[in-house]
Amino acid sequence: MCYQDTGSEHPDNKRFLADCEKWFGQEIIVLKSDKYEDIWDVFDKTRWLCGPAGARCTGELKRRVAEEFINFGKDKEVLGYTVEEKIRVERFLKNNPERDCWPILIEKSLTKEDCLGMLNKAGIEIPTMYKLGYNNNNCIGCVKGQSGYWNKIRKDFPDVFDRMAKTERRLNAAINKRYEGKKRIRVFLDELDPEAGRNVKEPAMSCGFFCIEESNKIEEFDCDE
Repeated sequence: MCYQDTGSEHPDNKRFLADCEKWFGQEIIVLKSDKYEDIWDVFDKTRWLCGPAGARCTGELKRRVAEEFINFGKDKEVLGYTVEEKIRVERFLKNNPERDCWPILIEKSLTKEDCLGMLNKAGIEIPTMYKLGYNNNNCIGCVKGQSGYWNKIRKDFPDVFDRMAKTERRLNAAINKRYEGKKRIRVFLDELDPEAGRNVKEPAMSCGFFCIEESNKIEEFDCDE
């Protein structure tokens, strides 16, 4: 069992991993990029944030790291996606027939709520990001989030919000957007209405292979496209 450490997730994740290791009775292998320290390092060195095909940080800190570790054709990949993402997983498996994957949670018809319930029954405290009300336990300051998500980050992690706002301006790439008719307007974080998106449910922001399944070239990611 492996955990991909991006260097930018909540520090409580280390406690959660330790609790799970005791529960499983098995060590969790921590995988980390030997090229980048965290998402900020990726942004600074590549000068990319995200684009229609996904996020550059996902490609560098998760996809590349996993592909260097997995022995394709011999290793079985156990996918931790729940039944809510069944269609997405089916599309991934269809597009990657050479990979031996086992979507065990979907096979058992388990939802994210079911999985959180299993943790509660085992006496394991859920990760802090879930307790704070986030739908996913991704990096703090996920570039896949939009206005509602970022306004919550503004409140819970103001230092992260400020750092991302400065990063956007330095790279001239805005994460958020709004539409005027069919025209897409970029919205920089330092211009984001503090009330925007608060009543809008944020989309799922799974961070892994599926985020960039349509793209084979990491260089194609561009927030300005």
